[in-house]
Formats: sequence, C-alpha cells, structure tokens
Amino acid sequence: MQAILITFDQAYYERIIDMLQRNNCRGFTSWREVQGRGTNDGEPHFGSHAWPSLASAIITIVEDSRVDTVLNKLHEWDLETPKLGLRAFTWRIDRTI
Repeated sequence: MQAILITFDQAYYERIIDMLQRNNCRGFTSWREVQGRGTNDGEPHFGSHAWPSLASAIITIVEDSRVDTVLNKLHEWDLETPKLGLRAFTWRIDRTI
C-alpha cells in the first residue's frame, strides 16, 4: 500500500473526490483550506488580499495497483491547468492498525 498526499487549488476538490471514488480509493482525509506556494512556479495560495486563493489537501492510502492510475490522472489535470497548482507525493505504508 502507498499513501498519496495530494495538494491542489480548491477548484479541483470535487473532481479529485470523484476520481478517487471511481478508482475504488474509498478512504481519505481532507483539509479544505491550506496555504502554500509551489517550489518552481504557479500562484501562491495564501488566502490574503494580495493572494486570495487557497489550496486544499487530501491524503489517501491505496493499494499499489491503483497508484499509477491516480497519479496519471492528476498529472493530466496539472498539465491542462498548470497555474492552478496540483501536486501529489507518495510513500510506502509498511503497517496500519
């Protein structure tokens, strides 16, 4: 199993939830309002007067067989709208309780 942490502009929220459900990634935890700025480019998401947009984040633990499907779809969306900001990070889960 692997954890996928997805950070994204709030505009993606419903699309990501729907995509996770369609790919049988049932469990997740989300944070609807997070702040951040990308490493290389894209707009800051600070929720301030100067930078009013905010980001969201979702973490989900999925079977290894589903990871590439989820990451490929997220990457496709990021290429379509690079200024919105969408990133995903994975790491192996060795144990759960």
